[in-house]
Amino acid sequence: MGANKRMVLPSDKQKKLCLAARSVRQRLVEAALTKAERRLTQDLQNTPLCQAEKELKWIVEEWDHALVALDLHSQETNSVLQKAVIDPIKKFNTIFPHVQAAVKKREQSLQEVQKCQNKFTRYQGRERTGQNLVKLHSSKDALQQAEQEFSAQNAALMEEMPRLYESRIQYFEPSLEALIRSQVQHTTEAFRIYGELSNTMNGQKDCSNSEYASRIQQSLAEIKALSITVD
Repeated sequence: MGANKRMVLPSDKQKKLCLAARSVRQRLVEAALTKAERRLTQDLQNTPLCQAEKELKWIVEEWDHALVALDLHSQETNSVLQKAVIDPIKKFNTIFPHVQAAVKKREQSLQEVQKCQNKFTRYQGRERTGQNLVKLHSSKDALQQAEQEFSAQNAALMEEMPRLYESRIQYFEPSLEALIRSQVQHTTEAFRIYGELSNTMNGQKDCSNSEYASRIQQSLAEIKALSITVD
């Protein structure tokens, strides 16, 4: 019965891992931040200001192109996640019903041994008549056969279950490695895309966060200095 529980737990863990991978995949599909940026760039392109100001329109278009490129990389990462993690987990989970069936069969064999043992013990205590002796030998043969079947099934499970349990690490290592590499690739490409976009918007000038903040404050100050604005 203990072996049965050991096999249930890994199966449940695989299902939870599969659900977690699907959740990550769904988030990549939704890509909420990227979609929000795309809506922003598309809305900006349709404004009269963007249509009138060529420089602003060009910047927004470059921004939108960067988001399209980033979305393509997200789709590639999503594909790797499906092929390298979700599909292998689903395939691995198909093993457990067969293992559970083997464990159940072993338990049934053990029950049969106990049943035959009780029957044999009962006839041992009876009077040694001809009929009882025949039943005693018959119950002994049945007990020996039941013990042999149980021993064979138990030996197979005791050999194979630890191997299956230990094989999980070797099975999932390539999947996790592929997932991590795809995440690194996605993050690297996102950094490159936004970096190139930043250089494009700033004329290849490398601006720090403090310099961006200073420029924003300067622009706000110039706007507030206009006579048509109210502080």
